[in-house]
Amino acid sequence: MKLPLNFIIGAILTTIFLCMALLSLVWTPYDVTALEIADKFQAPNIDHWFGTDHFGRDVFSMIMIGARNAVMVSLVAVGIGMLFGVPLGLYAAAARMNGGNLIDEILMRGNDLIFAFPSLLMAIMITAVFGPGAINAIIAIGIFNIPVFARMTRGGALGLWSREYIMAARVCGKGSMRISFEHILPNIANILIVQATIQFSIAIIAEASLSYVGLGTQPPDPSLGRMLNEAQTMIFFAPWLAFVPGGAIVTMVLGLNLMGDGLRDILDPKLRQRKAREMEASNAAS
Repeated sequence: MKLPLNFIIGAILTTIFLCMALLSLVWTPYDVTALEIADKFQAPNIDHWFGTDHFGRDVFSMIMIGARNAVMVSLVAVGIGMLFGVPLGLYAAAARMNGGNLIDEILMRGNDLIFAFPSLLMAIMITAVFGPGAINAIIAIGIFNIPVFARMTRGGALGLWSREYIMAARVCGKGSMRISFEHILPNIANILIVQATIQFSIAIIAEASLSYVGLGTQPPDPSLGRMLNEAQTMIFFAPWLAFVPGGAIVTMVLGLNLMGDGLRDILDPKLRQRKAREMEASNAAS
């Protein structure tokens, strides 16, 4: 099967940043905690590919560690969303199909309540109690992801409960949750994987936003959002300090979105067939 171009481009961009994040665990070109005031505000050059900041720190090294922090926060936050959201969605769908409409309504209205508080506002409330930091950012973004996966899982599961093989499993005496995990979850895994890549990109933006307002990753660890915040007063004489972290965020999110869109094409045969028919019709018309 020929892979879609958007998936290939997205996978390449995502792999580059994941490799940078992993490499930063063991090596960076320069120590980002060392201040070299004599080298401050150097434009991109052969020694400092992305220049230096107002403390003389290497921007490329900071981007590597900032990408690592963004990936770590986003990965754990999306994992929290899936860990709690998927079972909740499966349980809500099973309850509705077995006459437990009240349970389903309570769970979905609870999801709506969480949706009413955006991740940034939720992080502000959490940090007001526990203080700013990456852990609290993870909790805030993770909580926001739970209703997303719960609704996605519930919607996919409800469409499968009327299938013949599910009825056969019920006739065999299998319980609702056993059917949900053994028969329904594997058949909706494709849409959950695609949604996870999309939520990953949203979580990266959320982490950068929280760091921008001082609620995310704290100094001395570099953060892409905080780098943007610090660069806004220096953009006219050191524009690379804003363009580099901003470009990194855009590239990471673009890569994940392209990869998610490509995965949807690969994992959804109906969508792939429809696009093929549309392309054939377009070619025939021309």
